[in-house]
Amino acid sequence: MADRIKMGEEVKVLGEWGSPFSQRVEIALKLKGIPYDCMEEEDVYGNKSELLLKSNPVHKKIPVFFHAGKSIAESLVILEYVDETWKSNPILPQDPYQRAMARFWANFIDEKCMLAIWKAYQGDGKALEEAHGYLEILENELKDKRFFGGESIGFVDITAIVIGYWMGAIEETHTVKMLTNEKHPNLCKWSEEFVGVVKEYLPPRDKLVAFFKTLYKATHGSK
Repeated sequence: MADRIKMGEEVKVLGEWGSPFSQRVEIALKLKGIPYDCMEEEDVYGNKSELLLKSNPVHKKIPVFFHAGKSIAESLVILEYVDETWKSNPILPQDPYQRAMARFWANFIDEKCMLAIWKAYQGDGKALEEAHGYLEILENELKDKRFFGGESIGFVDITAIVIGYWMGAIEETHTVKMLTNEKHPNLCKWSEEFVGVVKEYLPPRDKLVAFFKTLYKATHGSK
């Protein structure tokens, strides 16, 4: 049974439908059965809202999490807060060592994999080589596990949503192909399992593909 929310402790997420960082927070809340209101930031790159600038004055980025009159920024920080506040359906391991390792792999994904993947899609050859190396590391870490944490979706799986869902949509519009069954059978199998569990919580694939097609044409022309 989901943890109850007391009056005056409303939960809200300021995010954007196509942002994997926002979706991390929403997936965690939905897996835990926590009701929340989603506020859409209309322009995450240009004319940012007063609410975003006020609630996240340091990074000025989504998502921002609101609970009991307080705001929290940065998706990984929010995930930990959510997990510590609502104990049902934990996403972080209870064992201290396993918790530390989950944080390690989540940071590896954010600080190494994501940066290299985005640069590779923009045509950076060196970043493409790095991205392949990082994906291979994750491939070996998964081995024969269903999810990174074992038999249920956890902190690392949610963090890796870009690899599990966004990469497939992006690669429909790009010539760069990184995640393949031939090179990454474990990651591809994990992606199918992950999406199968959280599919109802994810933005529609066709909508995401259309977004990246528009973005690709805007940056590369309409060839």
